[in-house]
Amino acid sequence: MSVKSMNDIAKVYNPKEAEKKWYKYWEENGIFHSEPDDSKESYTIVIPPPNVTGMLHLGHILNNALQDIFIRYKRMKGFNTCWIPGTDHASIATEAKVIKALKDKGIDKYEIGREEFLKHCMEWTENYGGIIISQLRKLGVSCDWERLRFTMDDHYYKKVIEAFVALYNEGLIYRGYRMVNWCPASKSAISDEEVIYREQNGKLWHIKYPVKDSHEFLIVATTRPETMLGDTGVAVNPNDDRYKQLIGKKVILPISGREIPIFDDEYVDMEFGTGAVKVTPAHDVNDYEMAKRHNLEMINIFNEDASLNGNVPHEFIGLDRFDAREKVVERLTEFGELVKAEDYVNKVGYSDRGGVPIEPYLSEQWFMKMDDLAKPALKVVREGKVNFHPHHWIKTYEHWLENIKDWCISRQLWWGHRIPVWYCVGDDHCNLECKNPIVSVEPPEKCPYCGSKNLKQDEDVLDTWASSWLWAQDVFTNDKDQSYYYPTDLLVTGPDIIFFWVARMIMSGMKFMKDIPFKDVYFTSIIRDEKGRKMSKSLGNSPDPLDVIEEYGADALRFTVNYLAPMGQDVLFSVEKCDLGRNFANKIWNAARFLMMNAQNIALDEAPEDKHIDFTDKWILSRFNNTVNDLDSALDKFDANGATKILYSFIWNDYCDWYIELSKNRMYSDNIEIKTAVLTRSIKLFENMLKLLHPFMPFITEEIWQMLDERKNGESISTTKFPKFDESLVNVDAEKEIEFVQNVITAIRNIRGEMNIPPSKFISASLKTASLTENQAAYIKMIAKVSDLNFGADLKKPSASASNVFKGCEVYIPLEGLIDLEIEKNRLEKEISRLGGLLAGVNKKLANENFVRNAPADVIEREKAKQNDWHTSIDKLNGILRDLNN
Repeated sequence: MSVKSMNDIAKVYNPKEAEKKWYKYWEENGIFHSEPDDSKESYTIVIPPPNVTGMLHLGHILNNALQDIFIRYKRMKGFNTCWIPGTDHASIATEAKVIKALKDKGIDKYEIGREEFLKHCMEWTENYGGIIISQLRKLGVSCDWERLRFTMDDHYYKKVIEAFVALYNEGLIYRGYRMVNWCPASKSAISDEEVIYREQNGKLWHIKYPVKDSHEFLIVATTRPETMLGDTGVAVNPNDDRYKQLIGKKVILPISGREIPIFDDEYVDMEFGTGAVKVTPAHDVNDYEMAKRHNLEMINIFNEDASLNGNVPHEFIGLDRFDAREKVVERLTEFGELVKAEDYVNKVGYSDRGGVPIEPYLSEQWFMKMDDLAKPALKVVREGKVNFHPHHWIKTYEHWLENIKDWCISRQLWWGHRIPVWYCVGDDHCNLECKNPIVSVEPPEKCPYCGSKNLKQDEDVLDTWASSWLWAQDVFTNDKDQSYYYPTDLLVTGPDIIFFWVARMIMSGMKFMKDIPFKDVYFTSIIRDEKGRKMSKSLGNSPDPLDVIEEYGADALRFTVNYLAPMGQDVLFSVEKCDLGRNFANKIWNAARFLMMNAQNIALDEAPEDKHIDFTDKWILSRFNNTVNDLDSALDKFDANGATKILYSFIWNDYCDWYIELSKNRMYSDNIEIKTAVLTRSIKLFENMLKLLHPFMPFITEEIWQMLDERKNGESISTTKFPKFDESLVNVDAEKEIEFVQNVITAIRNIRGEMNIPPSKFISASLKTASLTENQAAYIKMIAKVSDLNFGADLKKPSASASNVFKGCEVYIPLEGLIDLEIEKNRLEKEISRLGGLLAGVNKKLANENFVRNAPADVIEREKAKQNDWHTSIDKLNGILRDLNN
């Protein structure tokens, strides 16, 4: 073992230099690549494919850092690890970006046609789609880049098409004319899960509908007066006495002048509005169901962009829906048919991708039947074959699957997996069968019914999720890989896509592979700012992770976000918190420098490793092995947050703050054998400690590990064996011995702080305790700067001494000669008086009933905290004053 020369070791750790150097080294030496190997157990993760349009954000940092922790950990545990990266084509997002880019050049999507537009999409993807992948490399992720996948790759594309055809042939995919969520921005149908509801302040308009051939009228209430232009009925509850006499009659629809029926339906809530409901079957889900029950006409009044079409009076044609709303209200006011407009708060559905209010819209779409697919997916989670972390997400999963609806899988877009359906648009030879869709993996040459070659493919593409639901199984391009790596082991993802992706991947795995797609699902935390707000560009509270990496280093960012992220709880993040990770990296670097500096010109040798051992050595080995055991336990439970804290505590506190300090005297020894033995043990332990930390902070651990010995080209800490727990090295007695020493030293340091005694000044100390070994006494004197140390079970407290008590011991420090006792007494009395005044003020405030009744809860809590702090401080100062007077 031979450490590097100090001439080659920088005084300060440079993350930029290390990150660039070691990531290149890892890739060049194939550290991340995996091939099937039947002699090894596989451990596989498939990356949640980020949108090809995406840029790295803090959610990606947490998600991918977690995946990297588990994949590096398992690699070092001897598994044949495979982490498959890739990107999603993101139909809506990519198409929107390409349309905008073309529009900026004066090019219209429809003018250039589908084929030319798709060329632009692919070109855009090639130019910009790899940005997020290169950004992920900056984080240090150990993906198998030779297996990089894209959902539009030829192999994957074919698998998506094959799945559609198989499900269609089983009767699980069908085409139907029904109500869908329509996004006017993307001009496409979207699924229920892609609709985000936002609370909005609006109006509830009350409108008169004149009853035909009478002077009566019905008053209906609506939040969307523009849709009345598509009304085909008015519904009332059959039990509503106010309207029983009107059931079966007709009203004259204001503005349009059409006659529409009054009918009864149990769905109507007599308590809402006036109890009379305008029915617009083509633009409301509930109205649509009522219309089917009562055979009402369905009039669509919107174009695909939510402007009004030719089914409305001429003056409204072409108007945007919100402009139409204003004009309808204006006309109703003119005609005297607007009764009133009330302020009203309601929830409006928005397109998650389009960012605009959706329209319920009658449209012919492709649907997937979900009931039969959902049952096995529900069963494997309930049986624990797929485990959720945190466990509570099972309830959410169950609720959705138990209430699942058929999935609208078609999208009115061009970029994506085109639906493999053709229609015969042939000639006179066509027959009735020619109306049937032709569903095929390969484009058919002719109509199977009439032989015509005049075929037209369906214009729609599949929902992006209807391709990515195959991700866990079809990222593998051959049977050998698939049979070895599938099912995968772990999926790390956000809970926001539990329906979109997690549930559907389980469905597809059970359907096509007859097996689960993964064994465990880790749902990440949501990263928020310090005020608890969700990160967003509009709020200006979403830092660019690349800027954070530039300032703090990738390891610091990785470690910090995991340290701050308890499983299942939101993360309150600010850039400044990365000081924690950076300071930790610097602590490790300085410890490494110290060890290597003392090992210069020393022939480190494991031969005397078992010599010159005292209880501090036994203690650190015991603590190390307990740390290994605790770390394994935490990671096996997917508690990455707990694992970071276990490592932080051992490395910072036990090893750096205590063990190195306790070992310094022996490291400085003139006895070369003692020095060699201590340094060999310390550096060997430090090397193993780096291995524990490597999955969390890969760059700095690789940098230091390479310095600790001469390494062969291609060697990496990534492929070393993870330390194993050795129960024989757990030493309870040594841990108790050190705990006593630590408590004494801490007590003495606290007294120094309280009495303003300089840390460098030697003092006398007495310990009231039954036992103290010579070794313990030596370490206390060395670390705590004690020149004279007495102990005894019956020791009396010296006069004018400060004291501190912990379990089994009282610590006394005589103060005479160390400080001016009178000046210190005077200072303490003044401070007690000052705090007493503050305490009296806060006591008075909290005794005031008006204050307690009217003040905000957080203000009251702050005052109570002050009260408690000042009370504690006064008690402590009085104790010190008593010590000085006795």
